[in-house]
Amino acid sequence: MTRKDRLWAVVPAAGVGRRMGADRPKQYLPLCGATVIEHTLRRLLAFPPIQAVVVAVGRDDPYWRELNLADSERVHRAPGGAERCHSVLNALELLAEIAGPADWVLVHDAARPCLTLEDLERLVARARTSVSGGILAVPVRDTLKRDDAGGHILETVDRSRLWHALTPQMFRLGPLREALREALGRNLVVTDEASAMEYAGHRPLLIEGRGDNIKITRPEDLALAEFFLHRQRGYG
Repeated sequence: MTRKDRLWAVVPAAGVGRRMGADRPKQYLPLCGATVIEHTLRRLLAFPPIQAVVVAVGRDDPYWRELNLADSERVHRAPGGAERCHSVLNALELLAEIAGPADWVLVHDAARPCLTLEDLERLVARARTSVSGGILAVPVRDTLKRDDAGGHILETVDRSRLWHALTPQMFRLGPLREALREALGRNLVVTDEASAMEYAGHRPLLIEGRGDNIKITRPEDLALAEFFLHRQRGYG
């Protein structure tokens, strides 16, 4: 593997997941004999091209050190931030100490444990063909409504060119770090890395992924993730 092809991963994991209504952040909830984040990290670490994973964890997080993967030589810890974008930037700053600006970085949600090798391979192969990188996404399937200030339907939105953004999202380390720095310098709290790249003038690729790459956000998502994990190869 040449240096320009080196690949790293970043996992922001400092969120508290209030919508889950649980006694701990959603990434530490039990799922199929492990925690959500353990499944996520195992999926990334099982992909040979990934050199290492940097996980951004809250400073007062009491759960991280209880995980076996926390001591892995391929897993590094960075301080989490107030928002996702702060956590990702902190992880990139740490990663920049061991990686080059032209190296590729996959940023993946801690609460997406159902990522498949198929999607990883497709994303990496396609994103490397673009100077702006790319993201996994799925076309919007449902009818979309825009509301007014009172909660009534204002209009039906044309969905023909709309996509749900997923993760991982893959960019070169240097441009992504600069894009996040610029966005935060302008007080823009971006909700995904592609948004920061867009603000910086880039046009990342949309790479269609699988619909079972769900993000655990609400209590019912745990049962759905368990179903998908059991359906996927290697989960019985």
